[in-house]
Amino acid sequence: MSTVFKHARNGNENVVFLTEERKSASKLKKTGLVVGGVVVVLVLAAVAGFLIWWFAVKPKILQQKKALEMISQRTIVFSGDMKLVDAPYKPEYEDPKSMEFRETAETLQDILNKTISEDAFLKKYYNRSVISAFSNGVVAYHWIRFDFPSSDLELLPKLTEERLLENLRRGVRLEGKRSMQAFTITDVTASITDPRMARNPSASTDCFFKLEATSSIKIFTSPGYPNQYPPQTRCQWQIRAPEGKAILIKFPFFYVQDSCSSDYVYIFDSLSTSAAHAITQYCGHRPPTNPLEVISSGNLMLVNLITDSPIQRPGFEARYSAIPIVTAQTCGGLLTNESGTFTSPHYPSFYPPMVDCNWTISVPIGMKIRVKFTMFRLKEPGVNIRVCSKDYVQINGTKYCGERSSLALNSNSNTMLITFHSDGSYTDKGFRAQYKAYDPQNPCPGQFTCATGFCISKELQCDGWNDCGDMSDEKKCQCEDDHFVCANGICKPKYSVCDQVNDCGDNSDEKGCTCGKNQLRCGDGTCLPQTVKCNGKKDCTDGSDEASCKESLGMCTDFTFTCGNGNCVNKLNAECDKVTDCSDGSDEKGCDCGQRPYKHNRIVGGQNADVGEWPWQVSLHYQTSGHVCGASIISNKWLLSAAHCFMTGDPVYRETENWMTYSGMNDQQREENTVQMRELKTIITHSDYNQMTFDNDIAVLELKEPLEFTSTVHPVCLPSSSHVFPPGMPCWVTGWGALREAGITAFVLQKAMVKIINDSVCDSITEGQVTSRMLCSGFLTGGVDACQGDSGGPLVCLSEANIWFQCGIVSWGEGCARRNKPGVYTRLTKFRQWIQEHTQV
Repeated sequence: MSTVFKHARNGNENVVFLTEERKSASKLKKTGLVVGGVVVVLVLAAVAGFLIWWFAVKPKILQQKKALEMISQRTIVFSGDMKLVDAPYKPEYEDPKSMEFRETAETLQDILNKTISEDAFLKKYYNRSVISAFSNGVVAYHWIRFDFPSSDLELLPKLTEERLLENLRRGVRLEGKRSMQAFTITDVTASITDPRMARNPSASTDCFFKLEATSSIKIFTSPGYPNQYPPQTRCQWQIRAPEGKAILIKFPFFYVQDSCSSDYVYIFDSLSTSAAHAITQYCGHRPPTNPLEVISSGNLMLVNLITDSPIQRPGFEARYSAIPIVTAQTCGGLLTNESGTFTSPHYPSFYPPMVDCNWTISVPIGMKIRVKFTMFRLKEPGVNIRVCSKDYVQINGTKYCGERSSLALNSNSNTMLITFHSDGSYTDKGFRAQYKAYDPQNPCPGQFTCATGFCISKELQCDGWNDCGDMSDEKKCQCEDDHFVCANGICKPKYSVCDQVNDCGDNSDEKGCTCGKNQLRCGDGTCLPQTVKCNGKKDCTDGSDEASCKESLGMCTDFTFTCGNGNCVNKLNAECDKVTDCSDGSDEKGCDCGQRPYKHNRIVGGQNADVGEWPWQVSLHYQTSGHVCGASIISNKWLLSAAHCFMTGDPVYRETENWMTYSGMNDQQREENTVQMRELKTIITHSDYNQMTFDNDIAVLELKEPLEFTSTVHPVCLPSSSHVFPPGMPCWVTGWGALREAGITAFVLQKAMVKIINDSVCDSITEGQVTSRMLCSGFLTGGVDACQGDSGGPLVCLSEANIWFQCGIVSWGEGCARRNKPGVYTRLTKFRQWIQEHTQV
């Protein structure tokens, strides 16, 4: 029964009884409404689903499909250029959007298409050809793309530059004459290039730029600079200068991801990305004191920025201008003074490609000439430096190239010809040379004359070290009592004997050092039965019989690294070697240290340090006295220094308010905005520090405010107690100390390479003053050492994993750089636990 309400006259409810027929009609009506609603919902759902698929899902599917296609195929791109003989150059060719550019480009692209189609193999994998630019001449720049599916990758070696060039040179001239816009095409080139640099300027709207260089300096930057460039960046800058001019680009700021395989800036001496015209490829972070500066040979330059790393960097700022072209008439010359200097063109900028220079040095008759290169870097990929087939300096009929730390040459007469040549690809910093006339009867007054032409102190002769660079100072020597005589006659310090390093060069210092048959030699030279090796017991006093033994993973020795979970790794110097050895990964934790963010190409005998070269170095200033001691950064809140800087007779040196720390400093006299000043909160010196013997000479300093790590402020790695720094290992000491004994302190941070000295030798020459908590480093001959004012500074060594570990702290020594008086340092491996207890670092 259904109740229906109607407006009754009397206001009473009106009741109507439904018949069976009316009941049935009502049911059908309800069913229709339900079905209709369901249909509408389904239709709306279908429409919504289609819209979602079309606008959200489909693009992702297509993107994934495209990615799969890219993965399943290999793209090869060739780039190059060709010359259009007798074709008039049109200014409109410089605009890729112009009708003249498009018409000519399309004609040339059609010629390339038809030419390549004549080769059945090339045609099968050919994708397209693009004309990317024109220059006066008329020269057309092109790139050609081929795609190989994964099923045909084994045929990839057949696609060579030679095969493509043969096809182009054979057919492109003929096709050029057949085309509607007839061209005579010559000088076709093509070489393999990175497909990511292939750009179509006439179609590109993003990150493609045309720049005009003039005498005034103009600026362009990478996208997103100075914050971050976007991921998957593909940018290109075409730069043109007036005819008869070259282009100079300076990068005052340059910070691209370290790996050139993913991110890089590639610069060409052309509008083509052909390697034949490459000036340089660069990545990483350049210090402001050594910026990247490149020069073209003519009025064209092409700059590419390619990035694929998931980590983005700020990018670069570039300043460009037009300068006079360097020619053979504008470089080189006649040098007639008895001494002087000369450099490669535009040094310290990169020298330009396609340059030949000649210098003729002429001095008075009876004199000879010595040329010494204080900087020499002519490096080029794949060049044999013994042949020097590309860029070179030629002197006395011999070519020199590559990178050389020392090069000195003498003339055969009173004249000398120096020739410099650079080819069309890849340039470098070049060289700086000094020359001086000398009396051939006395070439090095008061000094020893090396066969290389160097003059060195006579004290460096026959000291066991290769100071000349060619060992000429170590030949025909009468060895001293504290030296070992090698079979080849060279003298070596006795601590070089049986150190498992071929110091003599003929291995004579390592002969007779092995134990008998079936015997094991311990690290201290003791011979034990071979059966004790890897038996799980510490038979050698130093535990070397259990080092690197998989069977003795739980065995802890002097060589083992103790993991966070208490397990031991029997591996030499396991920490921060970029290999996870501990099951809990503790050997690779806290390893964001010991790296120099900047890329780099006076302590007594030392030299000026570059900005950011030693980013953990700290200068400690006391009141108004300026620099007093050094320190090193071990975390953003803690520094490491020497106790003797604070534990003096005057207690005011222990008061934190009297000290100021300067991190990121290079020059004491310059205000540098990269320097971070911090006050001290706590000074903790070792409780067992001995002011008489300098034993336990170590201190940690807590900062009031944490440091911000930058390119010039970065911590050094601390070695574990098991870390080994072997005798003879080259390490570096840095500081602003005195340049010579009783001399003035340095203003610019100094660096010097020293070598770890054997403990027994160290103990002997210091007459027993060295404890197990100290180590010696330097040269027994003297000449290079730390000095007053370097105290508290770091002695650092580079590991095989390219990580810098602090080996010692500058502590004490007798004088500075004296013979048989090397520097004595606090041995950090003995204080690793002490540092951790006080700093949690």
